[in-house]
Order: sequence, then structure tokens, then C-alpha cells
Amino acid sequence: MGRPPKQKKSRGVGPSSAAGPPADLQPDNPEHAHMLANVWMTAAKLGELVKTEGLVYKKGKFSATEVQQITEAIERYRANHGLSQADLDQIIFSNKLGKEKGHESFWSEITSALHLRPIIAVYHHVRRARHPFAGKGSWTKTEDDLLLECMNNMGQQWEKISDVVHRTAADCRDRYRNHLQDRDTRRQGPWTKEEEDELTKIVTEMTVEQGKDVDNDIFWGVVSKRMGGKRGRQQCRIKWTDSLAPQMKNTGERPRWSPMDAYILVHKVDSLNVRDDTEIDWKLLPDDNWNVWSAHSLQRRWLTMKRSIKGFEEMSHAEIMEILKTKKAQSPPPSVAGRKKKSKVTSAEAVNDGEEGDTQPEAGSSGGVATSS
Repeated sequence: MGRPPKQKKSRGVGPSSAAGPPADLQPDNPEHAHMLANVWMTAAKLGELVKTEGLVYKKGKFSATEVQQITEAIERYRANHGLSQADLDQIIFSNKLGKEKGHESFWSEITSALHLRPIIAVYHHVRRARHPFAGKGSWTKTEDDLLLECMNNMGQQWEKISDVVHRTAADCRDRYRNHLQDRDTRRQGPWTKEEEDELTKIVTEMTVEQGKDVDNDIFWGVVSKRMGGKRGRQQCRIKWTDSLAPQMKNTGERPRWSPMDAYILVHKVDSLNVRDDTEIDWKLLPDDNWNVWSAHSLQRRWLTMKRSIKGFEEMSHAEIMEILKTKKAQSPPPSVAGRKKKSKVTSAEAVNDGEEGDTQPEAGSSGGVATSS
């Protein structure tokens, strides 16, 4: 594949994961598009190029559309090269990082089928999704004990540990970091006021005092370590994004999700013109006048509204959007009286947004499920 002619560098926006991209994510630099699909770069190198070269790329969860594009690209490659499934697996799970003899172009061809995804991200996504150990469900005590034994013997060599534990390398890493590391000192259950103050102090020192974003520029493993391992990285992240950050942004008062918030959320999602809500970069939704809620909180609120529609599983995103837009066609008055919740929804008028007016729930326990890291 030849390198396209150089073009004048242009300053772009930072990385984003919204697919069906808005105009500001359209590739205006073919050299950058070629580089993303062919050059293996670390996250640090990609971040450096965002600042120095105006590189635009997407990160975060792969959308349903992207997953389909990857599946079609892999099948197309398999058919064009007359490969069996075993041959394909050999290429995908080879540890030669795109240098499998005779198939050096495999990862570049697959990555080129997507929009603004780095080749290293596609590589890791495909290997995780197609790994024979993927999707094994809850961990058992026997698996936990075996994982700890492997950690003691091998250190953090997750690929080697994966072969012994029969879980993916990413699953082994996340299980250890989020649940087993420091488990003798790890606390569960509600946070104390002292813990909340300590977490706020640490995050503030790492972000506000260094001119960084209090929602996105945080290394949670470092935060957990600074708390002495009393709370895990996942516990710290969920507690901050779902509870303490919104409170800090709301002049110290715990905010309450309101009908107005639901109205804004629905219309912001609609303005993105995505084909599926898996394409949404939730970090893009807050603005200067509406920034109390974290990306994680907004995603959960959206899922609550969507799931309140009877039969939503069989509906397209466009159909769900129309129902919620009809329900939220007008901005609610400043004060809305409570109404009885309905258990079933059969029309737009019957949509129950769920938890409207409720206090944002606590999320201090490690049992919470997160969507990003």
C-alpha cells in the first residue's frame, strides 16, 4: 500500500469514540488515515501526535456498526486468501504483531475498513472478541486462587497467565486489579466521609491543581495506590464520577436528576444522528451549561429511559428515538409534580423515564459495573 502524498498539517480535535462521525471527525489528512491503519503506536505516542500533529482518532468501546465492519472485513480477507478458520485463527492469535509470514497486510486491511481507529486498537479488540476464553462468566474462588498463584510466580505477564487460568489476558488483568489486588486491606460497602474527603483531595491534586480535566484525566490505579489500596481503582472511579464529581460541580450539593435533565439528554442524543447508541461518545454530551453529570451517569440514564419502553429490544435506535422525542417534545416546567410510575409502556405518552427526581445513587461498592476505564 503506497503512502499518500503529504498534505499540510491541520489542527484537529482530540480523540473521540462517536461513530457515524460528525463533521469535525471527518478525515482531512490522508497521511494520518494511512498512519493509523499501518503504524503500530502506543497510547502515549497517539496522545503526543494529537498535540503536536493535530491527529484525529477514535478510542473507546467499538460500536455495533464497527463490529459489523470488522466482521465483514475479516471474512472478506479469509475468502480472498482461501483461508480456513484455523488458518485465520493462526493469524489473529500469532504474537508476531502483524508480521505473520505471508499475511503482513492483514491488520492494516482490517483497520482500513473502519473510520479513524488505530491499528493497535483493532488488533486488541479482535483478539479479545474472538478469544476462545472470552465470555466465560463469573469468576470462581478456584480461578481467583489460581490467578493469584500465577501472579506470584510470573508477575504481570498476562498472556502467559491466560494460558494457565483459561481466561483472556485482559480478564486476568482486570480481575486482579479490580478485585484481588490489596484484597486483604480492600474495603467494601458504603464510603465514609473521611474516605470521600481523601478521594476528593487526591483527585483535585491530580487534576484541578495541574490544569487537567476532573472527569477524564485521571489514572485510577494511581488514585487507589495513594489511598493505600483501601479502595480499588474501579471503586474510586465509580465513586468519583457518579457521586463526588457531580456534587463538586453543583456547589457542594448532591444533584438530583430532573425531567429537564431527561429532556436535554434525549435531544442531545438525537442531535448526534447516530445509527445505534453504541456509537455514542458520552463524553461529548456535557457542555458549559450542562456539565454536572458524568459520561457514565448519562449513559446509565439513557439506558434506563430506553429500557422503560415495552419491546425496546426489537426496535431500532431510530424507533426508540422517535418515542422518546415525542415524550420529550417540550421542555418541562421548572416544577413538576410527582406522578405514579407505570410498569408497562405502550406508547410515547406512557414512557416512564425512571428515577426522575431521585437522588443520584451511591456507587461506592466494588460490585458496580463500569463502562470505561
